[in-house]
Amino acid sequence: MTVLIAFLANLLVAIAKTVVAVITGSASMMAEAAHSWADAGNEVFLLVADRRSSRPKDERHPLGHGREAYVWSMFAAVGIFTAGAVFSVMHGVQELANPAPVESANLAYIVLGVAFVLEGISFTQAIVQARRQARKADTSVFRLVLHTSNTTLRAVVAEDSAALVGLVVAAAGIFVHEITGNAIWDALGSIVIGALLGVVALVLIDRNRHFLIGASSTPEIRSRVGHSLQEHAEIARVTYLHLEYIGPGRLFLVAEVDLEGDDPEEEVARQMRRIEQELEGHEMIETAVLSLSVSDEASLEF
Repeated sequence: MTVLIAFLANLLVAIAKTVVAVITGSASMMAEAAHSWADAGNEVFLLVADRRSSRPKDERHPLGHGREAYVWSMFAAVGIFTAGAVFSVMHGVQELANPAPVESANLAYIVLGVAFVLEGISFTQAIVQARRQARKADTSVFRLVLHTSNTTLRAVVAEDSAALVGLVVAAAGIFVHEITGNAIWDALGSIVIGALLGVVALVLIDRNRHFLIGASSTPEIRSRVGHSLQEHAEIARVTYLHLEYIGPGRLFLVAEVDLEGDDPEEEVARQMRRIEQELEGHEMIETAVLSLSVSDEASLEF
């Protein structure tokens, strides 16, 4: 629902910015319009990502569909780069070659101000959510947003941050143009906005690539899972542990363990399956696969 509201807000803001950009002839305003259209398209991709990645696992997808979130988020990030960054920089360069005066600047300030309030509300909501998760994970907000497996949260924080900075840059470009009478400042505003979007897009592309190729869990999560396994009543020791993200907040767990006692093979198999089911009952574990340790393998320390 939050992403849907953000999409509708971005769509309305994009329309308003486009109309005002045509009226004023401002390159910075046109760059902001491209920015909002890119954000609106991004929200569509994020809606698809949330919907498709939440489907349960099946025979063809035994690890679930969680990685679809990173595929569609990658499309969104590429869209920001092409529709937002490239267009804004190219338009700014064209305006540098053929600068034109900005008309009805007050209208541009009004639209930019309203957009700043809307983006500020969305940014505040995202930061509140990020702070809550950061406290739970005992880490900083910046580190959580950069490394979280929740691609939607990262995208929203990154988009809103870029949007707020872009709005200030656009307003500054128009204002300096008004004061100096030099249209180059407005064109430079468009280029700066494009460069800002390019940096954000490249960061988002890299983070989605990181999770698509198989990202391991953080050391903190690995330690917690390892301790949980070692403290299990039926597990004597853990000699191997692999934790890999297969979706937002969803992990694939593979471990080698030595069970307590010396039960027959059939009973050991039942024990292993029972422990796997217990692990899969945890909200973060999508699939758990356990195997027996070799006697001479060293125990892991967590």
